[in-house]
Amino acid sequence: MIQLHDLEFTPFISEEEILHSISKISEEINREYEGKILVFLGILNGAFLVASEIIKRFPADCEVNFVKLGSYEGTSTTGNVSTLLGLTQNLKGREVVIIEDIVDTGNTLAAIDKILMDMEVSGYKIATLFLKPHAYKKSYPIDFVGMEIPNDFIVGYGLDYNGLGRNLTQVYKLKE
Repeated sequence: MIQLHDLEFTPFISEEEILHSISKISEEINREYEGKILVFLGILNGAFLVASEIIKRFPADCEVNFVKLGSYEGTSTTGNVSTLLGLTQNLKGREVVIIEDIVDTGNTLAAIDKILMDMEVSGYKIATLFLKPHAYKKSYPIDFVGMEIPNDFIVGYGLDYNGLGRNLTQVYKLKE
């Protein structure tokens, strides 16, 4: 068990399980985009660890970019997504793989979809380490999924609670 700020968390997903899921996602992306120059778009702050693992497993040339969007306060989403750090690279006509740490409501994906459609990308696919299918409210296809998880609040491997926990190598869930 660990404590972050005022909350306690219990072990949930091991580092071994996480790395196995990242390898699975990477293999799928590598098959799909074999021989193509791809743009990876990581969603900060949470996806930085997942993105680095997927990108270093990509065998071809690629470009890397990040965008920072915010929607959480404490343990719940506000429902409003704001751009905190925008995308500066011109992506017109490019193939993009969005890398997320977790997809829950899908509100962040709606904001990214608008950004990428305005930039006239030729297409994009979504990769996420964790998907909460019971929380997901949008219709964007999630193309590469590491694992589906219940709608629990989790920290670790890039995910945080009010800034703490991103550096944990395994994932913990909020103690009930």
